Amino acid sequence: MVTLNTGLRRVEPYFYHHRMHTKERWKDRSILDVFVQEFRNRSPDYYKNAIEKGWITVNKNIVSPETIVRTNDVIRHAEHFHETPITARPFCIIHHDDDLLVVDKPGGIPMHSSGRYRYNSAVEILKQALNIPRLYPINRLDRHTSGLVIMALTPERATEISQDIERRMVQKEYLCRVQGEFPPGKIVCDAPIKPISFKLSLHYVHEDGKLCMTEFERISYNGQTSVLKCRPLTGRTHQIRVHLRYLGFPIANDPMYNFAPVTPWLPPPMTYMSNSKADQVVQHLLNRTCYEQQEVQDDTDNSNSSSGNDVCLECSMLLPEEPTSKTNFGIYLHAWRYQGKGWDYKTKYPKWVHEPFHDSIVPAYM
Repeated sequence: MVTLNTGLRRVEPYFYHHRMHTKERWKDRSILDVFVQEFRNRSPDYYKNAIEKGWITVNKNIVSPETIVRTNDVIRHAEHFHETPITARPFCIIHHDDDLLVVDKPGGIPMHSSGRYRYNSAVEILKQALNIPRLYPINRLDRHTSGLVIMALTPERATEISQDIERRMVQKEYLCRVQGEFPPGKIVCDAPIKPISFKLSLHYVHEDGKLCMTEFERISYNGQTSVLKCRPLTGRTHQIRVHLRYLGFPIANDPMYNFAPVTPWLPPPMTYMSNSKADQVVQHLLNRTCYEQQEVQDDTDNSNSSSGNDVCLECSMLLPEEPTSKTNFGIYLHAWRYQGKGWDYKTKYPKWVHEPFHDSIVPAYM
């Protein structure tokens, strides 16, 4: 059940059934160890209780935490899922025909189901709102990024446009607001980018990274921040965000590349990240990571915790503090225009592009 109120879109908690085949690295380990080490979004105590309650099974059998995982085992996890609320701002439909849907996505909404989001994702929201059975996202914006999203309604159309993008036949233009006075004129950054941690969704400039190229051009400067037009000539994850941080002009409200706990551990501007530094960053972040979903072990009163947070009566999860209607969900990065063979789509400018701009710079919601 979905509710829209106080500017937020909420999904009522539900059981989500995961089904997994044993991976090679899981073999000969206990089922508890597999979940604790491989799935860090829950605490060890939660996984132990879930196994004992029968929410986690092996080959549909209830097992003990010490049960050893073997080749060809099928593991199931009935997880009581609490989706993080997102902004209730509507999508703006730019184009819609029999084989293509183009929308302006608000910042803070993930493209597809993953992590803390399933029904609160762009694909699921649009499928439900427009009564479309299946959508094929072509350009996959980061959750924090707003702007133009192109989705095909047929696999043939998706393949056609995706191949044009791979052949660099599609021109892409983004807008962003960065910290500091960006140099005038056109600046091209071609520093290679490598995934530092898929689990943490952290990427950075590294000598072993893949070829990346982004062209930047300053539009305005207000004494504190600069508005830029960005033209990514390749399509790596976090490419614009990482290149700007590398150049020394991070997106002003980027929670990953311009604020603690990540930023103090990143190299200084114009410096590649070494392997040893990458290991330090990942370990530091893992050590600091709090479990998104914590559990209460006292079964005598599951209505409230000692911290004052509400507790889920179904799974004893401490409910995290929710965002509010005033929460800044998106960063100052916007996909403004995509132009291809016989088509050209663009959105309106977001309000933060315009001067004068005097908003307080606070990190977007993580």
